[in-house]
Amino acid sequence: WDTAGQERFRTITTAYYRGAMGILLVYDVTDESSFNNIRNWIRNIEQHASDNVNKILVGNKADMDESKRAVPTSKGQALADEYGIKFFETSAKTNMNVEEVFFSIARDIKQRLAESDNRAEPQTIRINQADQGAGGAQTAQKSACCGS
Repeated sequence: WDTAGQERFRTITTAYYRGAMGILLVYDVTDESSFNNIRNWIRNIEQHASDNVNKILVGNKADMDESKRAVPTSKGQALADEYGIKFFETSAKTNMNVEEVFFSIARDIKQRLAESDNRAEPQTIRINQADQGAGGAQTAQKSACCGS
Protein backbone atom coordinates (compact mmCIF):
# COMPACT_ATOMS: atom_id res chain seq x y z
CA TRP A 1 0.00 0.00 0.00
CA ASP A 2 1.44 3.34 -1.00
CA THR A 3 0.51 6.05 1.50
CA ALA A 4 3.01 8.52 0.07
CA GLY A 5 4.20 9.09 3.63
CA GLN A 6 1.23 11.30 4.35
CA GLU A 7 0.21 11.64 7.97
CA ARG A 8 -3.52 11.52 7.19
CA PHE A 9 -3.15 7.90 6.08
CA ARG A 10 -1.28 6.78 9.21
CA THR A 11 -4.39 5.53 11.03
CA ILE A 12 -5.75 3.43 8.16
CA THR A 13 -2.40 1.85 7.44
CA THR A 14 -2.46 -0.12 10.69
CA ALA A 15 -5.09 -2.40 9.13
CA TYR A 16 -2.78 -3.02 6.18
CA TYR A 17 0.10 -4.12 8.41
CA ARG A 18 -1.80 -7.21 9.54
CA GLY A 19 -0.98 -10.06 7.23
CA ALA A 20 1.63 -8.08 5.29
CA MET A 21 4.47 -10.31 4.10
CA GLY A 22 6.85 -7.49 3.16
CA ILE A 23 7.11 -3.75 3.62
CA LEU A 24 9.14 -1.24 1.63
CA LEU A 25 10.02 1.86 3.64
CA VAL A 26 10.61 4.55 1.03
CA TYR A 27 11.95 8.04 1.61
CA ASP A 28 12.95 10.87 -0.71
CA VAL A 29 16.74 11.48 -0.69
CA THR A 30 16.06 15.17 -1.39
CA ASP A 31 13.74 15.54 1.63
CA GLU A 32 15.28 14.98 5.06
CA SER A 33 11.90 15.06 6.82
CA SER A 34 10.75 12.02 4.82
CA PHE A 35 13.90 10.21 5.98
CA ASN A 36 13.33 11.27 9.59
CA ASN A 37 9.80 9.81 9.46
CA ILE A 38 11.18 6.34 8.74
CA ARG A 39 11.72 5.67 12.46
CA ASN A 40 8.04 6.47 13.11
CA TRP A 41 6.97 4.08 10.37
CA ILE A 42 9.22 1.36 11.81
CA ARG A 43 7.66 1.87 15.25
CA ASN A 44 4.21 1.44 13.69
CA ILE A 45 5.37 -1.71 11.92
CA GLU A 46 6.74 -3.10 15.18
CA GLN A 47 3.39 -2.43 16.87
CA HIS A 48 1.01 -3.66 14.19
CA ALA A 49 2.77 -6.03 11.77
CA SER A 50 3.92 -9.61 12.22
CA ASP A 51 7.22 -9.95 14.04
CA ASN A 52 8.95 -11.57 11.08
CA VAL A 53 7.66 -9.30 8.29
CA ASN A 54 10.37 -8.58 5.71
CA LYS A 55 11.42 -4.94 5.42
CA ILE A 56 13.65 -3.00 3.03
CA LEU A 57 14.68 0.64 3.34
CA VAL A 58 14.61 2.49 0.02
CA GLY A 59 16.00 5.95 -0.73
CA ASN A 60 14.23 7.17 -3.87
CA LYS A 61 15.15 9.94 -6.33
CA ALA A 62 18.78 8.83 -6.41
CA ASP A 63 18.97 10.26 -9.94
CA MET A 64 18.76 13.82 -8.59
CA ASP A 65 21.75 16.14 -8.71
CA GLU A 66 24.03 15.84 -5.66
CA SER A 67 23.36 19.48 -4.81
CA LYS A 68 19.69 18.60 -4.21
CA ARG A 69 20.42 15.55 -2.05
CA ALA A 70 19.55 16.06 1.62
CA VAL A 71 20.21 12.49 2.81
CA PRO A 72 23.59 10.96 1.97
CA THR A 73 23.74 7.29 1.00
CA SER A 74 25.81 6.56 4.11
CA LYS A 75 23.03 7.86 6.36
CA GLY A 76 20.45 5.61 4.72
CA GLN A 77 22.77 2.62 4.96
CA ALA A 78 23.47 3.36 8.64
CA LEU A 79 19.75 3.42 9.44
CA ALA A 80 19.18 0.15 7.59
CA ASP A 81 22.11 -1.42 9.46
CA GLU A 82 20.67 -0.20 12.77
CA TYR A 83 17.44 -2.09 12.11
CA GLY A 84 19.11 -5.06 10.41
CA ILE A 85 17.31 -4.56 7.10
CA LYS A 86 18.44 -4.27 3.48
CA PHE A 87 19.01 -0.89 1.87
CA PHE A 88 18.70 0.28 -1.72
CA GLU A 89 18.78 3.62 -3.45
CA THR A 90 16.47 3.85 -6.42
CA SER A 91 15.16 6.16 -9.07
CA ALA A 92 11.58 5.61 -10.14
CA LYS A 93 12.23 8.10 -12.94
CA THR A 94 15.15 6.19 -14.50
CA ASN A 95 14.10 2.76 -13.17
CA MET A 96 17.44 2.40 -11.34
CA ASN A 97 17.29 -0.53 -8.86
CA VAL A 98 13.46 -0.61 -8.89
CA GLU A 99 13.19 -4.21 -10.09
CA GLU A 100 16.06 -5.22 -7.82
CA VAL A 101 14.16 -3.98 -4.75
CA PHE A 102 11.02 -5.92 -5.63
CA PHE A 103 12.95 -9.07 -6.56
CA SER A 104 14.92 -8.81 -3.33
CA ILE A 105 11.89 -8.59 -1.07
CA ALA A 106 10.13 -11.36 -3.02
CA ARG A 107 13.17 -13.65 -2.60
CA ASP A 108 13.40 -12.82 1.11
CA ILE A 109 9.71 -13.58 1.65
CA LYS A 110 9.95 -16.83 -0.32
CA GLN A 111 13.00 -17.92 1.69
CA ARG A 112 11.32 -17.07 5.01
CA LEU A 113 8.20 -19.04 4.07
CA ALA A 114 10.28 -22.03 2.93
CA GLU A 115 12.22 -21.99 6.20
CA SER A 116 9.03 -21.85 8.26
CA ASP A 117 7.60 -24.75 6.20
CA ASN A 118 10.74 -26.79 6.87
CA ARG A 119 10.45 -26.18 10.61
CA ALA A 120 6.79 -27.23 10.55
CA GLU A 121 7.46 -30.42 8.53
CA PRO A 122 8.19 -32.81 11.47
CA GLN A 123 4.75 -32.05 12.90
CA THR A 124 2.98 -33.06 9.69
CA ILE A 125 0.86 -36.21 9.81
CA ARG A 126 1.07 -38.31 6.66
CA ILE A 127 -2.23 -40.05 6.04
CA ASN A 128 -1.03 -42.41 3.29
CA GLN A 129 2.02 -43.59 5.21
CA ALA A 130 2.07 -47.30 6.14
CA ASP A 131 1.36 -48.05 9.80
CA GLN A 132 4.73 -49.10 11.17
CA GLY A 133 3.16 -50.56 14.33
CA ALA A 134 1.44 -53.35 12.34
CA GLY A 135 4.65 -54.75 10.89
CA GLY A 136 4.37 -52.60 7.81
CA ALA A 137 1.54 -54.68 6.36
CA GLN A 138 -1.64 -52.95 5.31
CA THR A 139 -4.93 -54.60 4.57
CA ALA A 140 -7.14 -53.11 1.91
CA GLN A 141 -10.68 -52.39 2.98
CA LYS A 142 -13.42 -52.35 0.41
CA SER A 143 -16.27 -49.95 0.66
CA ALA A 144 -19.67 -51.48 1.23
CA CYS A 145 -21.31 -48.91 -1.01
CA CYS A 146 -19.52 -49.66 -4.26
CA GLY A 147 -20.02 -53.38 -4.81
CA SER A 148 -17.48 -56.22 -5.10
